[in-house]
Amino acid sequence: MKTITIAILFLVYSMLSFAQLPGAIMRKQLFDYDWKFNPGDDSLARLRDFNDKPWRNLDLPHDWSIEGKVSLKNPTGGAGGYFPAGIGWYRKTFRAPPEWKEKEVSVYFEGVYMNAEVFINGKSLGIRPYGYSSFSYDLSPYLDFDKENVIAVRVDDSQQVNCRWYSGSGIYRHVWLNITNPVHIAGWGVAVTTPEVSPKQASVLVKAKVKNQTDILQRITINTGLFYGGAKNVGNSKVSLELPANSEKEVAQIIKVSKPLLWTPETPYLYQARIRISKGNEKIDNTNTTFGIRSIKFTAEDGFQLNGKTVKISGGCVHHDNGCLGAAAFDRAEERKVELMKTSGFNAVRTSHNPPSEAFLDACDRLGLLVIDEAFDGWKVSKNKYDYSAYFDRWSKPDLETMVLRDRNHPSIFMWSIGNEVVERNKPEAVVTAKTLAGIVKNIDSTRPVTSAIVKWGNDWESLDPLMAAHDVCGYNYQLQGAPADHKRVHSRVIFQTESYPRDAFANWKLVQNNNYIIGDFVWTAIDYLGEAGIGRWYYSGEVPGEHWENNLFPWHGAYCGDIDLTGWRKPISHYRSMLYNDKEKLYMAVREPNPEPLEIKETWWSVWPTWENWTWPGFEGKKLDVEVYSRYPKVRLYFNDKLLGEKLTTAQEEFKATFPVPYAAGTLKAVGVENDKVMESTTLQTSGSAAKIRLFADRKQILPNGQDLSYITIKVTDKDGVIQPNASNRLQFKLEGPGVIAGVDNADVKDTDPYVGNSRKAWHGRAMLVIRSTHNAGDIKLTVSSAGLTEATVTVKAHAN
Repeated sequence: MKTITIAILFLVYSMLSFAQLPGAIMRKQLFDYDWKFNPGDDSLARLRDFNDKPWRNLDLPHDWSIEGKVSLKNPTGGAGGYFPAGIGWYRKTFRAPPEWKEKEVSVYFEGVYMNAEVFINGKSLGIRPYGYSSFSYDLSPYLDFDKENVIAVRVDDSQQVNCRWYSGSGIYRHVWLNITNPVHIAGWGVAVTTPEVSPKQASVLVKAKVKNQTDILQRITINTGLFYGGAKNVGNSKVSLELPANSEKEVAQIIKVSKPLLWTPETPYLYQARIRISKGNEKIDNTNTTFGIRSIKFTAEDGFQLNGKTVKISGGCVHHDNGCLGAAAFDRAEERKVELMKTSGFNAVRTSHNPPSEAFLDACDRLGLLVIDEAFDGWKVSKNKYDYSAYFDRWSKPDLETMVLRDRNHPSIFMWSIGNEVVERNKPEAVVTAKTLAGIVKNIDSTRPVTSAIVKWGNDWESLDPLMAAHDVCGYNYQLQGAPADHKRVHSRVIFQTESYPRDAFANWKLVQNNNYIIGDFVWTAIDYLGEAGIGRWYYSGEVPGEHWENNLFPWHGAYCGDIDLTGWRKPISHYRSMLYNDKEKLYMAVREPNPEPLEIKETWWSVWPTWENWTWPGFEGKKLDVEVYSRYPKVRLYFNDKLLGEKLTTAQEEFKATFPVPYAAGTLKAVGVENDKVMESTTLQTSGSAAKIRLFADRKQILPNGQDLSYITIKVTDKDGVIQPNASNRLQFKLEGPGVIAGVDNADVKDTDPYVGNSRKAWHGRAMLVIRSTHNAGDIKLTVSSAGLTEATVTVKAHAN
């Protein structure tokens, strides 16, 4: 509760901090609202007097691909989930108030996919190809203080295929205006590190790059204060300096903090560094930077140590999309993704294969999730015709610098990744590239190790040793079983698995636990995602066979290899993995889907056998079904209708699993965990009756009326007694009343091609989900969900300011 309270205080303080000094102009202003959008290409849209009245009005973040129809005709193909792409234009009209005349005004885009060309009043400011990089442009020379100004953005995602997963299209992350005095702290100009950390005292090094964009020398004072919880001052420093005309200088200050509260995933304590610039008695600039106090160390002898304690990593890879919301990076969607991972027992995430949103990293800091921040999927050799390799030579340095400069103050980040499965990995030039990229990172931040994800080259693994040696920590994709032999060959190598097959959870856990030089495992993936259609699927004999790269698997348009599905439901593998690494849950039961004779279930590389929380199997009466019990207790017992069916060991020797073949009949299964012949806990599965009613569960019943806040509504189809009907596939109809809109609908079935934005969706395995987005008006939002033959349900979400 204390951590949650502190997190709320930090959120409130962060919003208030933009107000800066009394009577001052807000330094950072959200620029997401009242944009115009139009799909298609018209070069005249860059001009100020262009007629955009027929265009659609919308607020950012926005992804137009998710609004389209999934179709075989779309050029993104299976890699992009068969979603549409193309070219689109955005325009925003605004007035520059007179008080901006003596200021430096810039526009900051957190992310635009892709090839974003920005115009101000018809003047091109530049093009940023990489869709995951943040970037800004100076607007000051072009602002008109007598007329309305127009920012126009051309987004070109038309060259396909340019990505190996769903990218989305558009201005999918926040846009801001930054307004400063000519003498100010540079954008991304603050770096906070903690070179000395102990329970008694920490040294906090605060570096600030100060710019003087005037034509005269400036004498200024820099005051830095460190605060905890938004109010408690824990240290200060003050320095005066002279800045020559049109120059910049980095100022370093060391501040001691007594009895620091150390950041860990379990205790994600956060501090703020408040930097104030004064000229005489005039306050001319201030910034607030959130940071954590913690130490990290990597050695083959002790593995990964956080604050002097060895930590084993239970990690998951994630792509950037938010399921039915597409790529749109709403703060709440990004936060919920972190919440789902934490609830599922993960302590780390790899942002495969690109820099994430700022909101995602903020949530990792606040909620306690370690991060590998990753820059690229490939380097100079292409994986797809129009991918990043076309831009690598020109843009890899500024894109990598952008990632490290933007993200370096996040305590959650403990490694930088410079790539993933690069095609040229077996060539000498790859070693040169790796060293160059690592040097770029270390020139900005030498406090964290550099890694990348390396996969086997045919049957030759040892030939990749020179590339491994260019990294501080070595990431293995699907090769952890070779780590013991590698350790004998290269004793100093620190190893972790950057990607693993879900079904190998136990074998990987055992390697991690038994070898200090192996610091952890990152499963592919933590959460299902759009694109890379069909990875992780199982199928039935007679259907299109093979892996996702071998055949067209439409209507599959997403990945089903995640521990968590697209509605947030934890699959059985999630509970099993969490039990391996954590002690918060110790008993779980599910049932393996039986073969639908005469057909057979076929698995693929990233799949696990389809297993469900389900004891409702009509048509299988009398046939034996495999009931799986996962347990961290030494023994489990299984009962059917209170009759003992058997007892089995569930120790490490049994991989903490027991399987009971049980003839199917309607009733109740109960599994109990047994320790020292004492029943410790139990879990049940109950046969459901016919689908009779709908039940709704809102993750948040109060949201902010800011046009961006979200409430996720889980929909369950149940029998008359409220037991979920796991075979229900009823068509659900949605009606929303009040100041809210339906932002997206989903059911986790990545073969269902119904629109992700709409008023209807089928249930899948008795479940579906709807996301409510607030408008700018306060009031009650009422959702009604109905279906023929079922009792409808309603839920009310209040859109009120705090």
